[in-house]
Amino acid sequence: MEILIKNGRVIYDNLKVVEADVYIEGNRILEIKKGIKREADIVIDAKGKVVSPGFINAHTHLAMTLFRGLADDIPLQEWLETYIWPREAQLKPRDVYKGALLGALEMIKGGTTAFVDMYFHMEEVAKAVERAGLRAYLGYGMIDLGDPEKLEKEIKKSIGVLTFIENLNSERINFIFAPHAPYTCSIECLKRVRGLADEHGKMITIHVAETKREVDGIKREYGKSPVELLDEIGFLRDDVIIAHGVWLNDKDIMLLAERGVSVVHNPASNMKLGSGVMPLKELLNRGVNVCLGTDGDASNNNLDMLEEMKLAALLHKAHTLEPTVADARTVFKMATLNGAKALKLNAGVIREGNLADLVIIDFNKPHLRPANNVISHLVYSANGNDVETTIVNGEILMLDGEVLTLEEEKVMEEAQKVADKLHEGG
Repeated sequence: MEILIKNGRVIYDNLKVVEADVYIEGNRILEIKKGIKREADIVIDAKGKVVSPGFINAHTHLAMTLFRGLADDIPLQEWLETYIWPREAQLKPRDVYKGALLGALEMIKGGTTAFVDMYFHMEEVAKAVERAGLRAYLGYGMIDLGDPEKLEKEIKKSIGVLTFIENLNSERINFIFAPHAPYTCSIECLKRVRGLADEHGKMITIHVAETKREVDGIKREYGKSPVELLDEIGFLRDDVIIAHGVWLNDKDIMLLAERGVSVVHNPASNMKLGSGVMPLKELLNRGVNVCLGTDGDASNNNLDMLEEMKLAALLHKAHTLEPTVADARTVFKMATLNGAKALKLNAGVIREGNLADLVIIDFNKPHLRPANNVISHLVYSANGNDVETTIVNGEILMLDGEVLTLEEEKVMEEAQKVADKLHEGG
């Protein structure tokens, strides 16, 4: 299929905003210039609108849409132990599918084109993603708690998900190994995952240093920080994406930089759960690739990457008392190019030859005019509702605000039924 986007303001290579047309052939961007004279199956007039790289949500738990608003304004451990874990234990595979569809719908409408997901019943998440049309990196969240028998079961489940995804033979759906965290996974589990990732040529994502309690516990048990522990066992390489990284010390940051590890910032979740503030300035100064993620809907409570950019930018200015920290261009790259870099994905920037993962954002709105600074407006003024068209892998998932791959009302109704059942405890 050929798509021609005309008359837009395009966020081009190196975030240069240019007035141009964009021509897409198959799943690639073929040409970017003014006045393209080519035939196309679909022509989109983007006058008064901005053509942006799609957003890459580098850390979330898609099916947790089912728990949105379930347990707010309470401490993390109570949140997990009293509200989340008991209900997760009730989830059936089909429930996860319906929750994942709702999350996929939310992402499409908000301009997210690719995401990294860690949860369970991941075959069902893969089915939802296949239907929705998004690009995804899906991993089964492994937790063995030092139990050798459980470890073997977790590895078996993870390899099962890998096999299922490989058999889909999809350009968009990828497997990623996903041990939950150093405090829920044994050293043996982490070593096994490292070996399996090497054997299968897959990436790894893992929660690291999200809370002070986690870091203190690891230090008591092993005499070192979680990052030092992971490095000691040879776990850290440039195919690893760690989520959160709130409680990192200078040595941790140096190790992450040296090993080429990417770190995902989740400002909304970290603020809401009272986890702390990532040392973003120090990470960036060391050259660490920092991406952006929303975490799950239960702790955010949405998947809006435009909102997440604003929160990231404002949080660090207030925290450091420096208005120049987390500037708009830096944060925009975190939500686009840096995510693509972490995933080794030829996307995250609108450039000839790149994957056609892009969105069109309607700037014909009072809160986005006058359009003095497109990047600044996207970070500080826009929100997910301003996204009008979403294209992934050269396929249109949403056009003029209408989602083409999913039935919106049905998806929401089905997810509501699952949530009602969970709230009733049956």
